Amino acid sequence: MTRPRGTRSGRPRGDHPGPTARPARPQDPGARAQLPVPRHGSPSPAPGSPSGEARTPANASRTGPCNESPGTSPEGPPSGVRAGGTYPGGVRAGRTVRGGQAGTGIRAPVAAGAVSSPRAVTPSGPGTEAGPEPPCPGRPDDSERLARAALSRIAEPGDALVGRWIATHGAGAVLEAVSGQGPPLDGAGEQRWAGLRLRATRARPHDDLAAIERLGGRFVCPGDAEWPRQLDDLGPAKPVGLWARGEPSLRVWALRSVAVVGARACTEYGAHCAAVLGAGLAERGWAVVSGAAYGIDSAAHRGALAVRGPTIAILACGADVAYPPGNQELIRALGERGLIVAELPPGDHPTRSRFVLRNRVIAALTRGTVVVEAALRSGALVTARRALALGRHVMGMPGPVTSGLSQGVHELLRGEAMVVTDVDEVIELVGSMGELAPVRRGPAVPRDALSPGAARVLDAVPGRGACEPARIACSAGVPPEVALARLHELRTLGFVERDGDRWQLARRAKGHSIE
Repeated sequence: MTRPRGTRSGRPRGDHPGPTARPARPQDPGARAQLPVPRHGSPSPAPGSPSGEARTPANASRTGPCNESPGTSPEGPPSGVRAGGTYPGGVRAGRTVRGGQAGTGIRAPVAAGAVSSPRAVTPSGPGTEAGPEPPCPGRPDDSERLARAALSRIAEPGDALVGRWIATHGAGAVLEAVSGQGPPLDGAGEQRWAGLRLRATRARPHDDLAAIERLGGRFVCPGDAEWPRQLDDLGPAKPVGLWARGEPSLRVWALRSVAVVGARACTEYGAHCAAVLGAGLAERGWAVVSGAAYGIDSAAHRGALAVRGPTIAILACGADVAYPPGNQELIRALGERGLIVAELPPGDHPTRSRFVLRNRVIAALTRGTVVVEAALRSGALVTARRALALGRHVMGMPGPVTSGLSQGVHELLRGEAMVVTDVDEVIELVGSMGELAPVRRGPAVPRDALSPGAARVLDAVPGRGACEPARIACSAGVPPEVALARLHELRTLGFVERDGDRWQLARRAKGHSIE
């Protein structure tokens, strides 16, 4: 017997009538205000749906894995979110429901008799109900996305403890704990918990998602189709999520990417090298990744933009904050023609520690890191050391030994870094097998084609004036008849000329007998 779709053991669900249908259970009027805190893997019901079921809109996209486009979820919007702009993953703008913390997206725990969150269904025709869609493995749902968006404002970037909590308990459980709605997790003291809960009071994931959407951006989570999997090499210190601006796919661009970093107070030599390197990499189809700072970073970005190539800026602040202020036009161009990526939610400003922590993302995202100019205490060296620890290629462009801005690069080159001088040498290291840099040789001269015997006789011809063949033979250490034969050969080739019975260098070669 074929089981009807959307039923269990042949029994219709909810309030859909059928041969053995039971009366629909009345819904508790206060249940809507007592929805659970978002947990990983547990979709929330949509308000107004029968029996709390979240229905998929008729115009929803059905492309990609699990019949959904990247960044969407088969479940409807989470409960407590009013109509408005749709965020990545189907999250919609608005306020939260009664019973939760206003404006935070953190909802109250379930009370007795509250309605649980059923699975989403899609109508397939009059009087029928489509079965539940299979879950997409690894794809974060709406509650997971909201929890990660909140945690990106609560926890500092690279917080390994929070990363271990998320890996063990899920983002929803961690958010519940730090917001005071659940028991504390292991590994943190009272002061740490007090700080996390204080920061949780200012978490507004719905507002942050609305802000990034107004900029034309999105919030990328681990498990999304756009998530760069190489960031997983950071382990528990990997980003909770990434706030991205720009049309291109972050994952696709990051597959062929090189970081170009260096000093902010760079020299003209360093700025020139960075700009040429950035333009060359972009022309060859490699994305140039840097931090949009002054100096080497700006030169590398501008070089890639000049040839209309791919470039990614990793910021130490929110994706909507133009920092440093002097690079506002550059950051605007990066958002329009490239990609801007940030760990911090919109509106957050940089700190000294966040600059250092940002460098680990640059190192992990790219195949290799090139340091153009760096002093001994430069932050670019932090990126290089992170890249070495992750097994990425580290390269350095040498500079004058008298320049303090090149001392850090030279220290790297004394260790495990490789010397590079142009784009071809960089791609030889980070590219695919067979992408080799051309062999460099000096210019070829006509003398290179001479046989050893002819070259010896040519060396014996004096640089000035003419000389008898016997004297030339004596200087070359060969018999006179051999020397004479070689002199006629050299005359044919244009190296020497005859003056009566004497021989001398041709006019174009006078004074340069070695050429």
